[in-house]
Amino acid sequence: MSLVLHSSLKLRQTERRRDKSLGAVSFESPDQNAVCSRTLGDGGLKGAPAGLQSERRGSYPSIDLRLLNRELSTKRKVKRLLSFQRYLHAQRRLRGPGFQNSLHLLDEDYQGQAVHMLSKVGTWSFDIFLFDRLSNGNSLVTLLCHLFNVYGLIRHFQLDMVKLHRFFGMVQEDYHSQNPYHNAIHATDVTQAMHCYLQEPKIAHHLTPLDVFLALLAAAAHDVDHPGVNQSFLIKTKHHLASLYQNSSVLENHHWRSLVGMLRECSLLSHLPPSTLRDIEQQLGSLILATDISRQNEFLGRFKSHLDNKDLQLEDAGHRHFMLQMALKCADVCNPCRDWELSSQWSERVCEEFYRQGDLERKCHLEISPLCDQQLETIPVIQIGFITYIVEPLFEEWMRFTNGSLLANNMLGHLKRNKALWRQLLHTQHKQAAGRATPSRGGTGVP
Repeated sequence: MSLVLHSSLKLRQTERRRDKSLGAVSFESPDQNAVCSRTLGDGGLKGAPAGLQSERRGSYPSIDLRLLNRELSTKRKVKRLLSFQRYLHAQRRLRGPGFQNSLHLLDEDYQGQAVHMLSKVGTWSFDIFLFDRLSNGNSLVTLLCHLFNVYGLIRHFQLDMVKLHRFFGMVQEDYHSQNPYHNAIHATDVTQAMHCYLQEPKIAHHLTPLDVFLALLAAAAHDVDHPGVNQSFLIKTKHHLASLYQNSSVLENHHWRSLVGMLRECSLLSHLPPSTLRDIEQQLGSLILATDISRQNEFLGRFKSHLDNKDLQLEDAGHRHFMLQMALKCADVCNPCRDWELSSQWSERVCEEFYRQGDLERKCHLEISPLCDQQLETIPVIQIGFITYIVEPLFEEWMRFTNGSLLANNMLGHLKRNKALWRQLLHTQHKQAAGRATPSRGGTGVP
């Protein structure tokens, strides 16, 4: 069994390495970058409410993985290359808003198998990769349109359909498709998981339309404009966002401010009172900032304390918001709780992204970040550690919160099976390594 799993894993990795893109386009001329920076600078949007800065959409530079094939002599050159504005966003602004693909907003317009899949979007076995193919790479927009319709959010908040469509397109387009893991498919997967959690009997009947609206938007945009490298890399390279956010929750702050910028740019909520709009922006920030993995113990400790004391009152807006934070944290790391066929694909993708960062750090003569050295860290080792120290403790408490719901039991069942399969693969790797290290009888120096 372990040999079959190992062979399947290797085959998918080989195919993905063969097909993967080398990254986004970057400018070669400093003059071009200066012009682009002036055009797309990080200043606040005009007309923004006081008290909250927003970043322009796409203000985050794409990490150009073609750097791996270039000679980089100094860290200063690395920093300069990482400071460029994204060429694709510049081109999009020059040609004006628009979507390349024709997207349908209403359920009855969806065709064929996509319609069948959307009818089962609340099931935990939902195949997000298949759904992305059936939606022609527009899985995030398609899912959001469907869920906003199902929950009645369009009517409740009196949302303009053209603005809504443009906003969903902005969010999807601002994910970097060249990222193996932090891309629009991951955002779709997290949004679908959030939808499942919103259906949990323990919480479902307490939720208001605003709760659902915030949960779905935060899930969809929680990693928007992610560069494919972690906070440590940004700090080491003295990236401008690391300085802007004082090396604290750098990526999460950027995702939040980018989301705020998109909401303001398309004026989706401009018809709401300013005080309501400010509250929505702040609550979205609170949800997205909760996904910072460095705050895991903080949130898990609060969660355990509430459950031990049995003092969660979901009629209270503050307690509901805390549970939405926990739901988003669960959705963000739920991949090991999926069926092995889906879970293993996500594991390969996230490790490939780690390894790309490690290769870039090695090429740039930087210290290689933990989990990013492909020569030392294998996928089974990374996944076993991730499950043991991050995922299991979180979902065991989620199980307590839901009083052992069917979904919670299903997730923990997959989690235990997947952990066992990764251990099995690790054992196979160790045996193979030991076999290669043992000299044959015909070798020199062996009697």
